[in-house]
Amino acid sequence: MRCMDKEIIELLARRAGLQKAMAEFPDDVIAAARQAADVAATIVAPEDPRAEPWPPMRAGEGL
Repeated sequence: MRCMDKEIIELLARRAGLQKAMAEFPDDVIAAARQAADVAATIVAPEDPRAEPWPPMRAGEGL
């Protein structure tokens, strides 16, 4: 698995408007970015792009 380096995380934080968080809590922002990258790497896209990963919501069912 490819780990995000600090420069990429800083760039993404700036683009997301997280300059203040990066200045005050850099270790937390870096940890969150790496955790998000790890989780994103485990997600498997459905083979059929029309497939719904979650059942459709219907009012009144399951109540």
